[in-house]
Amino acid sequence: MKVLKFGGSSVANSENIKKVLSIVEKASKSTKIAVVVSAFGKTTNKLLAGATEALEDITTAKETLETIKELHYRVVDDLILKNKKEVSKEVTCLFDRLLSIYEGIFLLQELSNKTLAKVSSFGERLSSYIIAYSAIEKLDATHQESRDLIFTNNIFLNAQINFEKTNKNITDFFTKNSHQITILGGFISSNANGETTTLGRGGSDFSAAIYAASLDADELQIWTDVSGMYTANPRVVKQAFPIPEISYEEAMELSHFGAKVLYPPTIQPSLRKEIPIRIKNTFDPENNGTLISKNPKNGNEVKGISHFEDISLITLEGGGMIGIPGFSKRLFETLSQAKINVVFITQASSEHSICVGVYDSDANKAKELLNETFSIEIDRKKIKPVIVENDLAIIAVVGESMKNHQGLSGQMFSSLGKNNVNIRAIAQGSTEKNISAVINKSDAKKALNTLHEQFFEEKIKQINLFVTGVGNVGERFLAQLEQQKKHLKKNLKLNVRVIGLSNSRKMVFNEKGIDLKNWKELLENGEQTSLEKFFNKTKECNLRNSVFVDNTANQAVSEVYENYLRQSIGVVTCNKIACASLLDNYKTLKAISRRYNAPFLFETNVGAGLPIIDTLKNLINSGDSVHKIQAVLSGSLNFVFNNFNENTTFHDIVAQAQKEGYTEPDPKIDLSGVDVARKILILARESGYDLELSDISKNAFLPEESLKTTNNKDFYASLAKNEAHFQQIFKEANDKNCRLKYVAEFVDGKANVGLQHIPADHPFYNLEGSDNIVLFFTDRYPENPLIIKGAGAGADVTASGIFADIIRTTK
Repeated sequence: MKVLKFGGSSVANSENIKKVLSIVEKASKSTKIAVVVSAFGKTTNKLLAGATEALEDITTAKETLETIKELHYRVVDDLILKNKKEVSKEVTCLFDRLLSIYEGIFLLQELSNKTLAKVSSFGERLSSYIIAYSAIEKLDATHQESRDLIFTNNIFLNAQINFEKTNKNITDFFTKNSHQITILGGFISSNANGETTTLGRGGSDFSAAIYAASLDADELQIWTDVSGMYTANPRVVKQAFPIPEISYEEAMELSHFGAKVLYPPTIQPSLRKEIPIRIKNTFDPENNGTLISKNPKNGNEVKGISHFEDISLITLEGGGMIGIPGFSKRLFETLSQAKINVVFITQASSEHSICVGVYDSDANKAKELLNETFSIEIDRKKIKPVIVENDLAIIAVVGESMKNHQGLSGQMFSSLGKNNVNIRAIAQGSTEKNISAVINKSDAKKALNTLHEQFFEEKIKQINLFVTGVGNVGERFLAQLEQQKKHLKKNLKLNVRVIGLSNSRKMVFNEKGIDLKNWKELLENGEQTSLEKFFNKTKECNLRNSVFVDNTANQAVSEVYENYLRQSIGVVTCNKIACASLLDNYKTLKAISRRYNAPFLFETNVGAGLPIIDTLKNLINSGDSVHKIQAVLSGSLNFVFNNFNENTTFHDIVAQAQKEGYTEPDPKIDLSGVDVARKILILARESGYDLELSDISKNAFLPEESLKTTNNKDFYASLAKNEAHFQQIFKEANDKNCRLKYVAEFVDGKANVGLQHIPADHPFYNLEGSDNIVLFFTDRYPENPLIIKGAGAGADVTASGIFADIIRTTK
């Protein structure tokens, strides 16, 4: 025999009930079945609302009752064909009784637990009767009142079962019952006086488990609107999936921590009899769902991740607790007497503090009562007044096999820490089936997704990008990202999504990922942006593995990096301003990056896509020391002087360099040497030297007039005006059989940048196009330097360098 229980969503309307009857018919072909049904969706809540309304206004209560009647009569009309008159008459009779109860509440101005139990019972009495008579017309079925079989004590709203009498009643009834299908209402019962009682929250599940245990059923099936118990809440974790098999104990742990497809007491009667429980989906009946049994097949050592919110931590602490017995007893006794449920407990081994979790709604009451209980100790300064922390959540990692695997708790806390999820308290039982942590409620979604990614997903790491700047470099970066999306997922196990995108005017966000095929249109229709709004929106998203990407050359953008790093949001930037700012700011950013475990990567600050900074870091980290750096670090200047000669004009070559994307938006930054000075400064700092930008001597080749311009138009006009000056510079180098190169040098702690005449035997002489070259002279490379050479400017190579840094953030 099998017992099938159908919840409120499964019997919410006629269409759903037809699906239920189809499942029942199929199941009854192989064995006798007992079918336990809940009230039609949300009916119990409406019944209780009507009772409360009746205290104030019987008219409002009657209106609520009419909406309930409308649903039930509609179902009768849809499902009952042969016995519609008889069924309608009984349904009308039940509603008349319910109306009489509402009128009694109004007249007496009293709403006792006994009355509430009677009112709430009508949901299951109606649903089981209607569904049973619909089944009787097509199947070998019957209806039975659960109130005649399940007996309890006299607690009306959360009654305790009299198992001896209940088991006998159920056994006797089903022994005599010859029908293949028996349909019963869940949740409802009665006491020795024949008065209606109810089984409290999850009562329909509990009723089904009682029937299953009494009948030694082969299986208890819980039919709901999801395909089993999931690895996490699928509404919060989109990648969550049903758990194929799970033990009773694991199911109980997950149920206690918010897995709402099953109510914990449900498991107890079945667990005692070791009756398998299967969670099935009414709307996907072919899905296997989740099997709960004594010996499930081995699976992942972590079976599920669950949580519940609206938790407060109550902390009692003080030196006066140490070595004094009875503090815990008094604490729990106080809470128990006030009927305050404790959902979490942890205590320091020093006995200096004890911490318990309660629901937010009980927090203030708990604080008041505990301060009163321990008032003498508080007055004598032996302990502190009770501390309350609100708006928290408990997250739990559950698995019976966790005890056999080392390092799981380390993985849990490490992955949360990397994503800036602050853990307020930790609890783990000696059975090691559950590791629980209290976190901020606002971090719950991020924590669940982080842990699910850690323990369940195919090690595909999700990276969430917040990108500002969509000019030449930014546009090419987005194109490369779209092009390589499948490659990253297949070969690097990375799912890189752009969540936020902005330019100087607009911004757009999509937590599911912005479609990079039409990002321009989406951005154009986005909302007005500002650096503050973009940061706040990024912080509110609170997504794991978040990275802020700066594709600008903007001073103001560089000044917000610290805000992101302090939120454990990584920063990847091609903007040189931050790393070439004041030394204290540079060191602060590096320190905050380490403190908050947030990557701060800026490979493209020097050499665009060339691995210059990464190579330098590897040298320093492996114990090498840098003594001298010689470099051509400006792709734009190298392009200019490689193409400038007596047959061209300096003005035209600079304009061409800007058009092809080699210069900054303001080309004067490149030609004045400021850009190169920043780059050699960054290399010197990464080599371990403390320098300021003002320490770097610059040998300017631009006329003073050009340097003083304030816009590009005037700057280009000054270049044209001073063409003779630039031709003279070229002639002097050409007369010596030399080439012009803008060189940066760092030697013995000092740095300089300037235009130099490079002879034919020098490594810089044949540097073509916009290429960069760097020579590192170190302890390991004293005579023959380590040379890095390649394209050092251009939107594509800079974008690829940013792309590479984003991949580095995952290491």
